[in-house]
Amino acid sequence: MDKWYVIVMAHELEFPPEYFLQEDSCKTVTEVTYFRSLATATKMSRTSQSIKLEYVAKMFEILAQYVSFPTLNLPEVEFTGSDDEFDDAGQKAMQEEIESIALKVREHWHLDLAPIKDIQLILEENGIIVTGFDTKDGKIDAFSQRTLIDDGDVFFVAVALGEKPKGRIFFDMAHELGHILLHPWSESLDLISKDEFKIRETQANMFASAFLLPRESFLQEIQAYPTDLNYYLHLKKRWNCSMQAMIYRAHQLGAITDNQYQYMMRQVSKKGWRTKEPGDTPYFLNENIFQGAIDVLFEAEYLNPATLLRLFKKYGVTLYAQDIEELLHLRKDTLKVESDSPRIIQLKRPTMEVDNAESKKQED
Repeated sequence: MDKWYVIVMAHELEFPPEYFLQEDSCKTVTEVTYFRSLATATKMSRTSQSIKLEYVAKMFEILAQYVSFPTLNLPEVEFTGSDDEFDDAGQKAMQEEIESIALKVREHWHLDLAPIKDIQLILEENGIIVTGFDTKDGKIDAFSQRTLIDDGDVFFVAVALGEKPKGRIFFDMAHELGHILLHPWSESLDLISKDEFKIRETQANMFASAFLLPRESFLQEIQAYPTDLNYYLHLKKRWNCSMQAMIYRAHQLGAITDNQYQYMMRQVSKKGWRTKEPGDTPYFLNENIFQGAIDVLFEAEYLNPATLLRLFKKYGVTLYAQDIEELLHLRKDTLKVESDSPRIIQLKRPTMEVDNAESKKQED
């Protein structure tokens, strides 16, 4: 490739020129990427986000040479499911299957049936890597990817950052956990029909509801005022779920009838709460496992920003520091390389030594 052409292209795309000449030395093998918005987001947008997550996987592989990340800790589950949405018996059996799997995950992770306060931390503790970045596409909520690194599976979950509230982001992460547990990862989503994908999305939503709002404990809390919207507003703060998700779950569990559910959702629409509920404020991810790993490496002086960037470059990840910070969801300036201060004082030969040398010459 012509060097001048590379420089011009790099300038236009805002990439380092070396990016287009580098060789990839990482061993990561990425597979399918699940998007919550397969039906609405453009293929170009999905491909762009998928490539970003591939770079996250490569940097994880590089950092794993220096730090021990939590290993993947998932229970073994078998999921049959039902592809026929008009088969009531099959749908009911599928619901029970998903309820059982959600409960099994909670038990495997030693969680009780109380509200989950920090799902990001729980996922990271159990070997699922969470990051978040601006997708610049309002149609993408969250996505997940499986990567094979050193003969072991690593799952990455990315959530779209922006103005989304805590309840929606928590649900997004639980939804992706549903995909990880329930669905195959060795096939191309381009080869399945829209109806098949819609079914998988429904199944992942059912899992997220069952995982975040366990049947036994959630039913116990809503049975006093199952049709009172103000009560759901109170529960929203406790369960870290949206009012609409809880109303849907109440209907799913039979705590409210079809008519009551439809009436309550009409009230939600009438009040203008479909897109923004009372109490919604933008939620930001915690500092993630990448930030923790890099902080440890810097504090122990194993690496510093300059040497880490050179290490990434050595393995074929040649990106600007601010782009890496965005991909890994790092604090601003974590990878800022401090430039050396210019030296304005120069060493010189001491005058005393010069005078002594001259005196000795004269004596000789």
